[in-house]
Amino acid sequence: MANYKYVAKDIHSKVFRGKKEFPSREDLYAYLRDENLYLIKATEVEDHKKKPKMKLNELSTFCRELGTMLGSGISLIMTINIISKRNTNQRLNDIYKDLYIKLQQGYTLSSALEEHSETFPSLMINMLRASESSGLMDKVAIRLADQFEKDYKLENKVRSAMLYPMILVIVTIFVIIAVFTLILPQFFTAFEGNPLPLITEIMFVISRFMIQYWYWVIVLVLSIIAIVSLMMRVDSIRYKWDEFKIKCPKVSELTKVIYTARFARSFSSLYSSGVTMLNALSLAKSTINNSFIEAQFEKIIRDVRDGRSLSQAISDVEGFDPKLASSVFIGEESGALDDMLLNIANDFDYEAEVATERLVTLLQPLMIIIIGFIIGVVILAVMLPVYQLYGSIGAS
Repeated sequence: MANYKYVAKDIHSKVFRGKKEFPSREDLYAYLRDENLYLIKATEVEDHKKKPKMKLNELSTFCRELGTMLGSGISLIMTINIISKRNTNQRLNDIYKDLYIKLQQGYTLSSALEEHSETFPSLMINMLRASESSGLMDKVAIRLADQFEKDYKLENKVRSAMLYPMILVIVTIFVIIAVFTLILPQFFTAFEGNPLPLITEIMFVISRFMIQYWYWVIVLVLSIIAIVSLMMRVDSIRYKWDEFKIKCPKVSELTKVIYTARFARSFSSLYSSGVTMLNALSLAKSTINNSFIEAQFEKIIRDVRDGRSLSQAISDVEGFDPKLASSVFIGEESGALDDMLLNIANDFDYEAEVATERLVTLLQPLMIIIIGFIIGVVILAVMLPVYQLYGSIGAS
């Protein structure tokens, strides 16, 4: 589909201008002819509108419908047409319709999907491209559906597990705001004119600042969020952050398992679909979503190209669970590398769930300790001047 900006006239020489999307220039001519208009000028304009990126559950549904219908003997063009008609999401409906049009024009499915590379992941495009030559597109599509579904479930479990710690963080923020804006101001007049301990003076200064200049506090918080967001887009900073996630105690136990599971499942799917090992490694690294680990794959690909076994090459990767290299070695020796990778990916999915629960169990008391520490400091700041007042009264 392309956007055309056109100028046309009717039989009375009245000028009509417009902009509309058509599969080809011939379709534009046909549209104007039906409207009794004559084309004067037409230019193709680039569409800068960002194409939607499909979510994991949407990719799973698409691939499962594709594999099921192809396995039932329905032709590819008819399958895509049915999917486009069944889809009720307008966000994706235009993309499905465009896939149907491109298949009618002679495109292969992988080439049609590649035209929407912002929407469909490269892993999916390359697996389907390999299946086009092997004639196993229905099986590959079902395998992709299973992979996207498992990735979606794992992502949801991690998100759900982190929900409680996030609630504790929000509660902590509100407790701090309430203490400094509602509780501490009650003691301003009581302690006025008396010498105060340093910790109390600091607390009172923070409290007055938050009350009098609350808008600056909001600006400061939003600025910090914006700065952190921008910093994470800088490659060098993102690299250091991803490295920290691999080396941070306790957290690394979870992240290593998740990254290993992602790689094992993606590489297994690619390799078993007929993609060469080097291409599979190059594509699978992009699914890990960690720049620190991805940077190490240049050496892995070079080593495998030079004749080193895959198990030896990935054993040097910092960020993968050591069990991965051992399992790959067994798969290489037995000649069932793809099956071994799939089994280890399933095993790591379970370990990721356990590691997530363990991390949350650690975070919950940690957040409670932080809240208790903040309240304790405030109580100390209030009680110290009270004891000083009592001491001065007793001395007099």
